[in-house]
Amino acid sequence: MKKVMMGTEAAALAAKLARVQVVSAYPITPQTVTVEELAEIIGRGDLEAKYINVESEHSAMASCIGAAATGARAFTATSSQGLALMHEVLHYASGARMPIVMVNANRALTPPWNLYCDHTDSLSQRDTGWIQYYCADVQDVMDSVIIGYRVAESVLLPVMINLDAFYLTHTSELLEIPDQKEVDDFLPPYHPSEKLDVDDPRTFGNVCGSDLYSSFKFNRHKTMLNVVDRWNEAAAEFELKFGRRHEVIEKKHTEDADILIIGIGTASGAISLSVDQLRHEGIAAGSLRLSMIRPFPVRFLQEAVGGKSKIIVVDRDVSFGAEGIIAQEVKAALFGASSDVEVHGFVSGIGGNDITADSIVQLVRQTISGSGMAVQAGNSLWTEVLP
Repeated sequence: MKKVMMGTEAAALAAKLARVQVVSAYPITPQTVTVEELAEIIGRGDLEAKYINVESEHSAMASCIGAAATGARAFTATSSQGLALMHEVLHYASGARMPIVMVNANRALTPPWNLYCDHTDSLSQRDTGWIQYYCADVQDVMDSVIIGYRVAESVLLPVMINLDAFYLTHTSELLEIPDQKEVDDFLPPYHPSEKLDVDDPRTFGNVCGSDLYSSFKFNRHKTMLNVVDRWNEAAAEFELKFGRRHEVIEKKHTEDADILIIGIGTASGAISLSVDQLRHEGIAAGSLRLSMIRPFPVRFLQEAVGGKSKIIVVDRDVSFGAEGIIAQEVKAALFGASSDVEVHGFVSGIGGNDITADSIVQLVRQTISGSGMAVQAGNSLWTEVLP
């Protein structure tokens, strides 16, 4: 069945299709529609689930942790300052190996107040131990939530599905809605081997010494490193059943490209269009969309950039005092592996400014000529700086 809907609606419908059993809800713009839709879905009796109204985003995540510890499939959604407020319990969710799926609407952090798109909110949480996936369109939102549960419950790690504020949360697109029976076949009920049970008491996250603590951290890190392959395996199975593939990396014209443009989220669409325009001008450009940032797909990136002379990274975020976060990740992944390639990072689209194909073409021209529209600030080049 096909239907036109916004990304926030698609996220709610995906949670229904995944047959979540607990929804912990606290509203925040531009995510609110997701929890409102789930309230209506559960209220109509279309989903048998416990809907918990909480007083903060911190409590929303704490409720999901408690639900997941009992073996329930838990879901929540948040954005920006709400995600920041969750920071403490994000660590607990991953450390306790709770397979929660959370949708985050990427919105700029304050001050000043801004409701629009910026990836700094989720990228500042990249070391909390959550798998992080970044959506390109509304269909990607729906499908990645379902794939996210499949992966989360196989590796026992939480998954954060990120969608760009307003570009996806408030933009309607035509998408294919999978059949419930097929989703049930792809995503069977969650039956953990260990859970909280009054008839079989046990604890999670108890105190331990340094030697045991180190082993917990090491094993979690090893599991996280394997997630890239596990996600791609699940994406391949999803494609066989539903005809759509959502891998950790998406390539276009990378084989014969001299210049590679890298981005995440909805900017990947503009980047793809810019590649077509640049090719028409005789510039051998290619694009690379990184849909997964944690774990970072180092091996796939290294394979894709082999033989390229220049890489342009478009960041919708910034690590203050350094540069764009994705540019840093790309440089770290290529260090010692592709010493001849130049990596040029641009900070663009901050606070909801549009990233267009024409603006990306200008970035490529600036990189080639050495002069152009961006303003230098330390290691970063900013494309929108007002006096």
